[in-house]
Amino acid sequence: MRSLKVLALAAVVGGLSAGAARGDVKPHPLFSDNMVLQQGVELAVYGTAAPGEEVAVKLERKAAGEASAAAASATADKDGKWLVKLPAQKAGTEYALEVKGKNAVAFKNVAVGEVWVCSGQSNMEWSVNAGETPDKVKEGAANPNLRLFTVRKRTAPQPITSQDDLGHFTTWTVSGPETVGGFSAVGYHFGQKLQKELGVPVGLIHSSWGGTPAQAWASTEALDADPALKHYADAGRAAAKGHAAYDQKAALAAYEAAHEKWKADAAKAKADGKPVPKEPAKPGAKAPDLGPGTPGVLYNAMIHPLLGFKVKGAIWYQGESNTGRAFEYRTLFPAMIEDWRKRFACDLPFMVVQLAPFGNGKGNSGGVTYAELRDAQLYTTKKLPKVGLAVITDVGNETDIHPKPKQPVGERLALAALGIEYGKKIGFSGPVFKEAKFEGSAATLTFDHVGGGLVAKDGDLTGFTAAGADGVFHPAKAEIKGDTVVVTSDKVEKVAAVRYGWVNFATPTLNLFNKDGLPATPFRTDDAPYTTAPKSK
Repeated sequence: MRSLKVLALAAVVGGLSAGAARGDVKPHPLFSDNMVLQQGVELAVYGTAAPGEEVAVKLERKAAGEASAAAASATADKDGKWLVKLPAQKAGTEYALEVKGKNAVAFKNVAVGEVWVCSGQSNMEWSVNAGETPDKVKEGAANPNLRLFTVRKRTAPQPITSQDDLGHFTTWTVSGPETVGGFSAVGYHFGQKLQKELGVPVGLIHSSWGGTPAQAWASTEALDADPALKHYADAGRAAAKGHAAYDQKAALAAYEAAHEKWKADAAKAKADGKPVPKEPAKPGAKAPDLGPGTPGVLYNAMIHPLLGFKVKGAIWYQGESNTGRAFEYRTLFPAMIEDWRKRFACDLPFMVVQLAPFGNGKGNSGGVTYAELRDAQLYTTKKLPKVGLAVITDVGNETDIHPKPKQPVGERLALAALGIEYGKKIGFSGPVFKEAKFEGSAATLTFDHVGGGLVAKDGDLTGFTAAGADGVFHPAKAEIKGDTVVVTSDKVEKVAAVRYGWVNFATPTLNLFNKDGLPATPFRTDDAPYTTAPKSK
């Protein structure tokens, strides 16, 4: 009998199975064994039950010398939703969470610490298994104070508000050789570094999707609020409307007509010895899922369902899919961050990976769309508070948009978080351009985040160009003098502007660092229009 009860409880906790009684208390899927709850803030525990059902929640710690308990209750509303608030808790392990109504659900190995969301596109999604040294990483992955949660890929035409519609949510796992292989490599290395430096449990919620643009991760309301972004909101609404209006009979009729045409085209192609065109797919009973690039759909399915869960901050590696509209990213990215902050109901520190060097196709290494997107990311750190930048000019691949080294990426994100959010007195940023003084044939540049001093790594400084009043840039010589860089060019009589690393992929590798070992962000001193800015009519 005892084993049957254990199995029944496991079904409720792990799977929230459809076979459970309708009135059973069901905590939200974000609550599971091994979870991490955010320290230092009022905690929210929530889920569903029968309307009017009384739900009691108890969070208890039995660690030696650290025993504690907090309890509260709430009544499920007419829709069966309940939310219980518990007082802020101290960081630690050996917590247990119990939720009781007509039934009881218990979660073990619960921790309290720091919770971060890891989001973006493919370089955030890139797994430990696909990284540079997966076996070595997994060998050192055992860490009972690092916990991992993954939101699987899904789109939705509207924000998902029913917890019964979260089949793409997984459960929390403890970091170890058997659990980290499929997890975000950047997220994992960020979490390991953060946990080691803070000495408290760290929980990571990974929610990313390769090849997706930022507008898919923003809410329709955020896109609607800015005239420059409203076209995305309109496109998202139109897609949602089409999805809702799906008519299988009409779709089948259109399919039959398309299939007849395909048969004729296929026969002709075979007769002519040419490739047969792709056969049209037969429509299903439901509308096909909206594509992951549709504005708002990833926010709806992969961010909105997280909002009730208390978190500390977010790390973000995305932008490759927006390089063609880098100028617009100066508006889009800050709008998305501010919207997330509003919806998570906290200041949500945001640590961002600046795009890695990448050629962007054969012959495009000297292009500037990636440089402009990097600059838009840098601009966001200056426009908004608590936005950090992990610069990775030394971690790139001219022909591969997915550079394999992910440990320095994650660890630099952790340094940014430690310095910006946690107030650690450390070097957490490479040099950031501050000011330029132009005197005849030279420009003298000063920087923030010089740390112990500026360094030219592996030889003379590279990657600088200079222009005169004509705006034509030429290769330039740059020398470190104290805490400044002096730039000259034998092709520019009177320097009026300087740029550093202002290309998709710089050759040789950019090498301005500080003595903390962190690279300088690319920059420019001029304000010429981006090539990706809208053309004046």
